[in-house]
Amino acid sequence: MDDQMIIISSILKEWEGIQPSIEKSFRERNQIEAKKLMDKGIQLFIEFLMVANNQPYSDQFSIPYQKLEWKPVNLEERLKFIMSRPNLHHSYRQLSELVTEQKKQLAKKNIQRKTSRP
Repeated sequence: MDDQMIIISSILKEWEGIQPSIEKSFRERNQIEAKKLMDKGIQLFIEFLMVANNQPYSDQFSIPYQKLEWKPVNLEERLKFIMSRPNLHHSYRQLSELVTEQKKQLAKKNIQRKTSRP
């Protein structure tokens, strides 16, 4: 397993660790906790996105959407919605879908990379 996949595996493991807590926070209508966990989830997704696209990650700069080859459909609009309303359950559902779609993009990338090798 290369370094990129080790980092991605770690990110996804952390996401899977907080996902039940996010669901519980929304179910219990604990908006303070939900927002805190959503902020962490958003950060994890962006890190996953950047690493999967071989882009440097820093939470101090904007996302170069046009430079990302492997990304979910309508990423920019969806992520802006999530980031502007992290305390909504719908934002959590969207974030969860983005993570799932990015996993699929990564799988496609890995298949394409393997089949293009001589």
